[in-house]
Amino acid sequence: MRPPPDPSFPPPPLDVPPGHAAISHINHASFLIRFPGVVVLTDPIFSQRCSPVSWAGPQRARPPGIPLDDLPRPDVVVLSHNHYDHMDLPSLRELRRRHAPRFITTLGNGRALAREGIQATELDWWQDAEHGPLRITATPARHFAARTPFDRNRTLWAGFMLRAGGGQVLFAGDSAAGSHWADIAARLGPPDVALLPIGAYEPRWFMAAAHMNPAEAVEAHRMLRARRSIGMHFGTFQLTDEAIDAPLEALAAARQQARLPPAIFTTHGFGETRLYELGAPTRIDAGVWPQEGPEPK
Repeated sequence: MRPPPDPSFPPPPLDVPPGHAAISHINHASFLIRFPGVVVLTDPIFSQRCSPVSWAGPQRARPPGIPLDDLPRPDVVVLSHNHYDHMDLPSLRELRRRHAPRFITTLGNGRALAREGIQATELDWWQDAEHGPLRITATPARHFAARTPFDRNRTLWAGFMLRAGGGQVLFAGDSAAGSHWADIAARLGPPDVALLPIGAYEPRWFMAAAHMNPAEAVEAHRMLRARRSIGMHFGTFQLTDEAIDAPLEALAAARQQARLPPAIFTTHGFGETRLYELGAPTRIDAGVWPQEGPEPK
C-alpha cells in the first residue's frame, strides 16, 4: 500500500545565515545540507528501484521530495557504503554529469565508482578530508557491505561528521545499535544535529545486527549527546517487514517512553527544509531535556 501524497514544500534556500545549516530531506538517507559556503549531499538515490537491475527489486513508494532536476548544486557528495539504496550508480553518474561535485566515500568503493567515471576520496574510520570550509570525518558504524553474493564486507561502511559554520552535523549512514555512538561523541564532541536511521528494522532477530529500530535510535541520540536528531531511512522503499510509515509511529512511542520532546528528535517531510542553529548549547548539554516546544523553522 502506497502512502498518501506528500505535501509540497518551498525549495531549499540559496544561502544560510552564519552559524546555521539548512537541512533538506529528499528521501531515504538522501539529505541536502547547506552550510555557509558549502553544500553537502548524502547517499543520493533518485532511481525508481534500489537494485542492480532497473526491472526488479524494491521500488520506491513515493517520488523524491526534491526532484533531481530541481536539486541545487552540491559541492560534496558523501557515500556511506555500497548497498544499492545508498550507492545508487545511475544517480551518481547523473550528478557527476550535471554538477561535477567532489565524492567522498569509504575504503574500497573507489574502484566501483571509477568504473563509472567517478573519482572519489576514500576514508577509513576517523580519517578526515577537507573541502573549502568543510571538514569531513568518517565515523564508525555497525553494518555490512555487499553488492553481489561474492563481495560481502570487502568494502567499508561508515557515517560522516560534517563540520562547518561553527558546528557539526552527523550523517550516521546505516547502523545497528552499539557503543560506537558514545565513542563518536567522546572523540569528536556532540553533534548539533544527528541524522539517524529509524527504518528497515523488522524482524528483529534478523535485522538487529544491521539496522536500529526507533527505540535504539533514541538511545543513540542520547549516547551521542546530540542537541537535535532527525530520523531517516524510512518511507521510500519497502525493504523489510514493518509497514512503510511504521517507523514514524514507533519513533513517537520511543520518544514518549524516553520523555523526549518531539522537537528534539524529529523527522522532516519529504522535500522539507528546516534551519538549524550550530554551536548553540541547549539544556541537553547540562543533562536536562528542554521543555517541549515548537520545532525549528
